[in-house]
Amino acid sequence: MSDILPFLKSIISVAGLSGHETPVANLIEQKWTPLVDELSRSKLGSIHGLKKGSPTAGIRFTDKSPRPSVLIATHMDAIGLMVSRIVDGFIYVTNIGSVDARVLPGTPVVVHASGSAEELDGVIAMPPTNLLPEGQGRGAIALKYLMVDTGLTPNEVSKRARIGDRVSFNTEPVEMSGGCVSGHTLDNRASVAALTICLEELQAKSHVWDVWALASVQEEVTFGGAFTSTFQLRPTIAVAVDMTFGKGTGSSDYQTFPIGKGVTLGIGPSIHPFLYKRFKEVAERIEIPVANELMPEHSFTDADAMQLAAEGLPTMVLSIPQRYMHTPVELVSMKDIQRAGRLLAEFIASLEIDFIEKMVWE
Repeated sequence: MSDILPFLKSIISVAGLSGHETPVANLIEQKWTPLVDELSRSKLGSIHGLKKGSPTAGIRFTDKSPRPSVLIATHMDAIGLMVSRIVDGFIYVTNIGSVDARVLPGTPVVVHASGSAEELDGVIAMPPTNLLPEGQGRGAIALKYLMVDTGLTPNEVSKRARIGDRVSFNTEPVEMSGGCVSGHTLDNRASVAALTICLEELQAKSHVWDVWALASVQEEVTFGGAFTSTFQLRPTIAVAVDMTFGKGTGSSDYQTFPIGKGVTLGIGPSIHPFLYKRFKEVAERIEIPVANELMPEHSFTDADAMQLAAEGLPTMVLSIPQRYMHTPVELVSMKDIQRAGRLLAEFIASLEIDFIEKMVWE
């Protein structure tokens, strides 16, 4: 079994907010280079890794009749914050992506200060409740009232920080009991780790189809990476790997899934039923527990974009349960990451050369 934990900890210890993914992209590129035959970056910064299919006796592929390919998409961008105003040395922020402001007070952050060669360490603070507008001091404090305190004087802050600078979480990864890990940006870098396991498994497997490993950008804000990379690569089918809501104290039984008990398979308009059926069959064969995740409208993953690229293509969603999504302390089971990676590899190896010709809507 692959020891993916060191790599996972490395990629959740760096920034890489939507639209500024280079820090994490560099680490992924380094890890994937020996695992794929070709590696490149798109004009938006998504990473494309091509693992070519195994030789096939008696079958010749041409430009007009290319080898079929499967695209596995894992977005590498992260939610975060952006400087919206600076008042008396305190930095006020707005959100990049969907941020749960309820848990932000006390969170260590890094201000990527454009006016300085050095980043600024800070902590998110909130004013005393008696200084907030009437009625705002009860319950969770709205994001617009929270501020980053860097400990610097107002003059020093104004010299270094600018409106529009990015602010990322700076919590350290924590290895938890029970084989879990906690940290920021596990959504969706846990899925990047799963795809890496898949690529490692494919080194010793025969697979007829070409495999495109995609670390996409901007999923949290625009789906820009998924739209553009799918259009550029023109795969035959595509699979989005993302996170889903893990069951925890106080959570509803509806659409939450236990940590460490397996992965989920999407069911809904963005999911082709034939792909769902094959994933289900493979999971049962290799004894990986899976649960059905209902996605009756949008899947809110890269699949929504990939399905609509070019003339459209069949898509699937595979998800890993995690607790505390979109907070600095997301939590996931390493066992589920391993399961997701293995299931992806076995699914790819199961694809026959004429698989796409067998696909029907039913």
